[in-house]
Amino acid sequence: MSRAGILMLALAFGVPSFAQSIVPIRAIRAEQVVRPSDISAARDSWPGAISQLEDAIGREARVTLYPGRPILQGDLAERAVVDRNQIVLLNYSTGGLAIIAEGRALSRGRPGERIRAMNVASRMTIWGTVQADGTLEVSQ
Repeated sequence: MSRAGILMLALAFGVPSFAQSIVPIRAIRAEQVVRPSDISAARDSWPGAISQLEDAIGREARVTLYPGRPILQGDLAERAVVDRNQIVLLNYSTGGLAIIAEGRALSRGRPGERIRAMNVASRMTIWGTVQADGTLEVSQ
């Protein structure tokens, strides 16, 4: 979502776009995406807390966020692009050789994270780095 879109949503919900600290107004469970209607601006400032709406909206909660408690930087992460048990493409390349196979993700993953996957054909478990498009880059 663009910065202008986030600010428009903030104005629509009556939340100032820049605040001392951002707090949830309802419980947000881990792995849920933060929406503009889920958060509010607090009057107080907490060290390490997120202070701007665009830093929270559209990101995924790593832990359960409770109403009235500040949202800390480490409480949110980019959205996962691979879910557990999802079928993914496994890409392996070295030199002039490139192999693409189908695999099953054994855990959730965000871009840049290393997760385990199982090659569907051989049933071998491998490690791969999650790419932004949801594929796994397999390395030795």
